[in-house]
Formats: sequence, structure tokens, C-alpha cells
Amino acid sequence: MKNCPSTLIIPVENQVRELDAKLLLSCVAAERGFPVIIGSRAFVHFEAASFPRGVYLAKSMRSLSNSMFRILRMLGHEIVAWEEEALVHPPAETYFSLRLSPTTIGNVSHIFAWGQENVDLLHQYPKLPEKLPIHITGNPRGDILRPEMRPYFDTEVEKLRKLHGDFILINTNFTEVNPFIPNIGLFVPAKDGRKTSRRGQSGLGVSREFAEGLWDHKHAILEDFKQLIPALEQAFPRLTIVVRPHPSENFKVYNDIAANCKRVKVIHEGNVIPWLLASKTMIHNGCTTGLEAYALGVPAISYLSTFNEFYDYDFQGLPTKLSYQSFNFSELRDTLAQILEGKLGAPGGEERRTLIDYYLTAQNGRLACERIVDILEESGYGKSQPPATPLGTRAQGWAFAKLKAAVTNLNMRRPGPNRLSYHDHRFPPIPIAEIEKKIARFGRLLNRFGNIRVEQHSQHLFRIHG
Repeated sequence: MKNCPSTLIIPVENQVRELDAKLLLSCVAAERGFPVIIGSRAFVHFEAASFPRGVYLAKSMRSLSNSMFRILRMLGHEIVAWEEEALVHPPAETYFSLRLSPTTIGNVSHIFAWGQENVDLLHQYPKLPEKLPIHITGNPRGDILRPEMRPYFDTEVEKLRKLHGDFILINTNFTEVNPFIPNIGLFVPAKDGRKTSRRGQSGLGVSREFAEGLWDHKHAILEDFKQLIPALEQAFPRLTIVVRPHPSENFKVYNDIAANCKRVKVIHEGNVIPWLLASKTMIHNGCTTGLEAYALGVPAISYLSTFNEFYDYDFQGLPTKLSYQSFNFSELRDTLAQILEGKLGAPGGEERRTLIDYYLTAQNGRLACERIVDILEESGYGKSQPPATPLGTRAQGWAFAKLKAAVTNLNMRRPGPNRLSYHDHRFPPIPIAEIEKKIARFGRLLNRFGNIRVEQHSQHLFRIHG
């Protein structure tokens, strides 16, 4: 093994959700001597064969990643992972078939768990490799929810309040039935929008019964929210209603509603955290933002006009249980009124505190980023690269990587709802100056990172080093 540190390769799929937290991790790693490459997940994969041997940080271990993980290992990279969706997941059996693959997880060297619940869940997986280390570190997304990190967003919060005044934030998460690209939903819709029997990406790996039931439930909730948005505008005439769709959703349904309203805005810009902090309150249905709002001390309401105990509690229960719950519009209006009048603050209680502590580690003390880099150092990655694979294996990996990149590039440029528009929807171009500003803000807040430098590595990719 060469006496130089492994390059930490950090792919980002959803820029507004992941980038800030992963930049913080990049800075902590670079401060300790790791060279870091961070940027668009798709473009990381395009260039995987050209990177120095290093450590690839995966955000999931689904079967969809089988081929890429195999290529990465053939190229000599090692893979560490966390489960991006670990906080809001279906019951274990469905979760395992949906989110885990024995082939994919078999290529992983370390797993970083959000908390004890994540560990307990993984240990139930019958095909978990016997000696795979699972470390309870917390997650960088949890780091930026901590009270001491909130000033990082102060400028954005002030800007949002000046721009939108007092507003109610509505966060939607209906990708399963309202996808940006038709084939990423539970079922591929017909041209008129109706459900077909053909499974989409979200429906792979789960039983038809589960997929059908979830589609019906999510579709009913989407209809509830389509009625809710204009009703809120009428009920609270002094407030703006800001609808923030999930980045994988088709925004048209919400834009059509806003076109017939005066004070409804459909916006998906930047990290959700400043939006939560700037809002008077947030309404959701089983969305991770319910947990984020709780951690930030922002009152949130889970709107459960259509209620199913299995899907709303067993599947998406954590953010709902950390929020106020309203089962009809009258209850929602009353709860909102109490929040707006200052009679209700953020939800509290020992039960909620115990619940979030079970799911989320590193809410205080050392950052999750620090704990993750500790593991990387203890595993020797800070001193040397992973061992080289045989020349023939690497050559084969190089060929597969180039072929996969060529096919993806071709698909991206096909007419219609294509991957390029979807990529740019989730990872729009970001100038290096913006990356530098974000790092400088972290630096001022934490009084560190003064020696960290950023370079444009290539399109959508950046190199961060000490």
C-alpha cells in the first residue's frame, strides 16, 4: 500500500438536501489530511476510473448500485456507506427487499449508522455479512441540525423572511405517485397520468400488495394536499403559503394550484433548514422534514386526513410522531391558529425525546463528521490507499466504467423526460465561489478550516484539500 492517504470520494445526488452536510464532512476530512472529491453522483461515476484509489462514500446499498459497486471495487476503491433513508423506513422485511441487496452490501467495508435504531434494524437483516463493522456515528445531516450550527443559515433565514414575510411551509413527498420522471414512481403512469401495472423504480423490490397499497394511500394524500393548499390560503389571509415539493416530484400539480391562488408560492431552492427556521410552522405527511423541524425547535404538523396505521405509523411514523397530528382540516386550522397566536410551541415531551435519541446519535458532543473520520483513520485510510487490484481486474473495471458512463450519457440526452433534466433538477450547476462561501461560513462558525482549499476538478465536481 502506498504511503499516501486515500482519496475520500463523496457523491451528492440531491444537492439541496445533501451538499451542506457533506461539505462539512469534506472539510473535517481534509483538515485531517484526506484529499476529497465531492460533487454530482452521476459525474462521480463518470470519472470513477480516473480517481486515485480511495474510499467511496455511498448513500445507500440498494440492488440498483450492484454494478457500480462492482466497478468501484475492480478499480481498487473501497466502499463505506450509510443509509440515507434510515430514519423513515417501512417494516423490516419490506425495508430489506427495498433498500438492501446482499451483493451490494457484500462490497461495503464499513457502515455508519444514524443511531441505535439503525443498528438494530441492520442486525435483523438475514444476509448481513458476519464481520461487517457497523459504527454508531450519527450523520452529517444531523450535525447541521444542532443548535450551535444554526447560525450557518442566518443570512438565508433573514433573506427568506424579507422576501416572503410570514409564511406557512408545506413540504410534500409524493414521488411515488407524482414523479418528475415517470419511471421513478411506484408504477409507470399512462400518458393521462393513470396508474398502470408496470412497476417503476420505487416499486422494485417490494411486494405488489405493498406497492398497490402505498400507491393508493399516497395518491389519496396527494389529493388531500391539493385541496389543503387553497383552503389554507382562504383560512389564513395574512400569511403566504410556500409549497416546497420533494426534489424528485413533478412540480406541475402544485404550479397549477398556485396559478389559481394569490398567496401560494411553489419554491424548491436551497437547503430545507433555513426554510424551516424562517417559517411560522410546517405541514407535512410522514416527511423527514418533520424530524428536522423537531430537532430545530420548529412547530410541525403531520396532516393525516387520509389515515392508514400501517403506512402512517409503521412506515412513516417517526416524523409524524415527532409532530402535532391533525386528522381533518378543522383540527389542522385550530392547531395552526394556536401556533400562530403563540399558544403552542414546538412539540415536546419525554416520549418524543426518547424516540429521537433512539434514532439519532451525535446530537451533542463531538460531531458525527468527526466520528466518521475517526473510523476512516482507525481503518488506515488516512495513511495509505487501498491495495491495488490485479492489472487485468483494473483494466476490466476501467472498461466497464467507461461503458456504463457512455450508456448513461446516451440516456441523459434522449428526448422527453430524460435523466439530464432530472440530474439538473436535483444537482443544478453550482459555481466554485458558492462552495468557497459555504466553507467560509462553516469556518467562521467553528473557528477552523482556515487552511482548506477548493479547486474545480471537472464539471460538477470539486477537489477539497488542506
